[in-house]
Amino acid sequence: MAVSSLSTPTPAPQVRARSIVLDAFRGLTILLMLLVNNAALDSATPPQLTHAPWGAGVHLADLVFPWFLFATGASIPFAWASSRRRGLGYGAWVLKALKRSLVLFLLGVFLVSAVAHTPLFALGVLQLIALAYGVGALLYPLPPTARWGLATLLLVGYWAAIRFVPVPGAGAGVFEEGQNLLFHLNQNYLAPLGLRGIPSVIPTAALVLLASGMGDLLRSPLSSLQKGAYLSGLGLGLSLLGYVWSLDLEFNKPYWTPSYILLGTGSGALLLGLMVWAEGLLGAGWALPLVVPGSNALLAYIAPILFKVWVLQDWKVGSSSLQSWFLESLKANLGPWVGGWAYTLGFIGFWWLVLLWLYRRDWLWRV
Repeated sequence: MAVSSLSTPTPAPQVRARSIVLDAFRGLTILLMLLVNNAALDSATPPQLTHAPWGAGVHLADLVFPWFLFATGASIPFAWASSRRRGLGYGAWVLKALKRSLVLFLLGVFLVSAVAHTPLFALGVLQLIALAYGVGALLYPLPPTARWGLATLLLVGYWAAIRFVPVPGAGAGVFEEGQNLLFHLNQNYLAPLGLRGIPSVIPTAALVLLASGMGDLLRSPLSSLQKGAYLSGLGLGLSLLGYVWSLDLEFNKPYWTPSYILLGTGSGALLLGLMVWAEGLLGAGWALPLVVPGSNALLAYIAPILFKVWVLQDWKVGSSSLQSWFLESLKANLGPWVGGWAYTLGFIGFWWLVLLWLYRRDWLWRV
């Protein structure tokens, strides 16, 4: 893990060489994550900024995590190409991938513990990203068709287990909120070990493998128009396939059903394709507001959470937390709706300015 300001500086041109569009995509995902996690409108929160209830399909909020995984997978070809340019072989690539996975996993454990205010070993967002990335990175040197074939096998195998493995007391094929194979495994075997959610590594690894193929396309010498067309076409196709699959096994975020994986991958590819077109038509300047958080994504994810927990929630103003006092003051002076939006957009704006300050100094935290 390195902070470029404290070790080797990372010049801005090198950052852009990673793919400014991919950084912009990642930045959009970060901003959406901040919006969803800090919405302060209570019952007036737009449904698309909340996670869909069980059996109610997919909201925009449900696509943020898959898109972040998509960006993780799509970035692997750029890291592999950089490794090859430096003359590193597969062994060095494996060590680097394992190190990165371990650091991300440990950061995730630290973050979960910080939020809980006690040491806690549990699977969270960063841990799942670490494990899915590890699988995708180790398998990346395989040909694209082999990677997509493996992704297909993972998704089909995961679907078959849900559909055909009997659940004690319920039988096979049951997929209800409190009664399905994955719930049974998590509740009875994995939760006591702090491994609740570990089966989700199977479909999320498939997502990363599929996204690595999109990264190959993004790195190709094709024109922006061609890249955008291929990415958008693949995205629409995968999204449609996900919809068809959902007729058998519904879109479901908690358990990362195959239909949900395909929708997340497909919509991510479609969005990335549109952004590639925008870059080709408008140049790179339009993307700067998104590149700012996207080029420092790990910090942009971790720092706001720690600030929220350690400062906004732990500091007190009288008997209220600083967060509650500040939010209620805004609502009292501006009204519930305007005050709620002022809090949310102010929080996002504050962190964007922090990240801009870091970006201009090339202080980028990477692992």
